[in-house]
Amino acid sequence: MAFITLSCNAVLFDCDGVLVDSTSAGENAWRQWAQDHNLNEDDVLQGIHGRRSAETVDKHLPKNARKHGLDRIEEIELQAADTTTPVPGAVQALQSMAENWAIVTSATPALFGARLTAAGLRRPAVVVTGDDVVNGKPAPDGYLLAATKLGAAIHECIVLEDSETGVDAALAAGASVVLGVGPAALATRAHIVVRDLTGTTWADGALHIATQTILGEHRSFADRTFCLISRS
Repeated sequence: MAFITLSCNAVLFDCDGVLVDSTSAGENAWRQWAQDHNLNEDDVLQGIHGRRSAETVDKHLPKNARKHGLDRIEEIELQAADTTTPVPGAVQALQSMAENWAIVTSATPALFGARLTAAGLRRPAVVVTGDDVVNGKPAPDGYLLAATKLGAAIHECIVLEDSETGVDAALAAGASVVLGVGPAALATRAHIVVRDLTGTTWADGALHIATQTILGEHRSFADRTFCLISRS
């Protein structure tokens, strides 16, 4: 099996869509929420991925209804959390990690914990949730905080993301490489996009990515030649 090897000091993972498959459950939850509030489902679904629930609620509800609306979407999503499954390769990828990794998610602590547990995935020592930052994605705050907690410079970190919002946050933070996960990431500015995490492992100070999973590379990245990349 051929690999691209990316040297780095730390790896920062998004959760939903990168480590766990919660897309259908999440979209169904928001559709139900939209129906509860007599809103157009498609309008509500636009822009939910990678963003904190509070920001979507604020966009669609008047101020006096937002707290109830936020509590309601949390309730619906928690009810469906036990259907969450790991993204292919996620279990093996996390098993290979040392202590230099973190998860940065827009979810609340309760929803993040429920989904990670349902998927049977390892929890890192450093987790940054949507509740831990003033500004959610696409602001860089979450990734900058995670790097600081790990004692790593953000430009020495690789970020794995699936949404445009998340990729923009990682790029704004200054991550050395942003690895997009899933076909939808082809529409983002991720440097490399892989189908899933099959064959992705950590070893010898680098993240190793199976070339057979790569769906695309941005020209600006493919043409770069610097020491952190090797191909075999």
